[in-house]
Amino acid sequence: MKKVAVVILNFNGRTFLQKFLPIVIQHSGISAEIIIADNASTDDSVAFMNQNYPEIRLIQNKSNSGFSTGYNTALKQVEAEYYVLLNSDIEVTSNWIEPIIELMDADPTIAACQPKILSYFDKTQFEYAGAGGGFIDRFGYPFCRGRLFQSIEPDEGQFNDVIEVFWASGACMFVRADLFHSFGGLDDEFFAHMEEIDFCWRLKNNGYKIMYCSHSTVYHIGGGTLPKVSSRKTYLNFRNNLSLLYKNLPEKALYYVIILRLFLDGLASIKFLFQGGIGDFLAVLRAHSHFYRKIPQLRSKRKLLNPGPVTKIYQKNIALDHFIGGVMLFKDLEEDNFS
Repeated sequence: MKKVAVVILNFNGRTFLQKFLPIVIQHSGISAEIIIADNASTDDSVAFMNQNYPEIRLIQNKSNSGFSTGYNTALKQVEAEYYVLLNSDIEVTSNWIEPIIELMDADPTIAACQPKILSYFDKTQFEYAGAGGGFIDRFGYPFCRGRLFQSIEPDEGQFNDVIEVFWASGACMFVRADLFHSFGGLDDEFFAHMEEIDFCWRLKNNGYKIMYCSHSTVYHIGGGTLPKVSSRKTYLNFRNNLSLLYKNLPEKALYYVIILRLFLDGLASIKFLFQGGIGDFLAVLRAHSHFYRKIPQLRSKRKLLNPGPVTKIYQKNIALDHFIGGVMLFKDLEEDNFS
């Protein structure tokens, strides 16, 4: 059994495999096994792998069941001490694995960790999906060091550290294999988007730490599966955000946060409509309809999780701070508001 399994979930990403897989192979060392998990691609991804990389293990999922189920299905077939969930549109760098594994080896309470994630197209800028480590505010809005909504910071060394965060990006997430399975993996119902936040929240609810390690760096294209402007992405983000809140919020905060979020989502949908985004407007309505239908199922999941208070949550509303208060940089958020 290898210590590390780097598992790349692929769907119609032959171009990314051709471009980035050789770099992953070059920089992953002999202690890591590289595996491609294909989500029933309809392009020539499988043929490309069989022809060019017959030595790389290829797991063929029977359908495109999304990020969550795709990884859950594949990782049941992978034995390793650590998994690395790696997007196919990421360029890794030399020594990208060792610093994080050394960090996690030294502290068994670290369940998951992410590297510094910069933009592939501008390697001086942080990338949207993870940046310098993920956080969430008390109303469920996720953000990152280096990225507040669409405001992206340049990398000027401000996050050259190793710290505990709230969530690690699914674009490049190191996770202990035993904990991945014992905590049920990613929620299949999420399909894609925010499934890693939900998973990390479950881990934190059970006393584990999520870390960011800047000694490892990767470059992410982003939007490889869904474009960054997509009503489908809007639907998944709004739908899944409500689900992760209902599943994981402590009891005393659950109902008022959910009610407030439904109201704020309504305001966001109206904003979409006035900006000409009829697709996004309808996506929010569909997300809310789905949430109402799924409340009994979510309630059952919540009972199994037994959520309680956790640390590293921003106690104010990041949306108000950003859009009304004009806060553009993570450093302008008061540290005392994280608890």
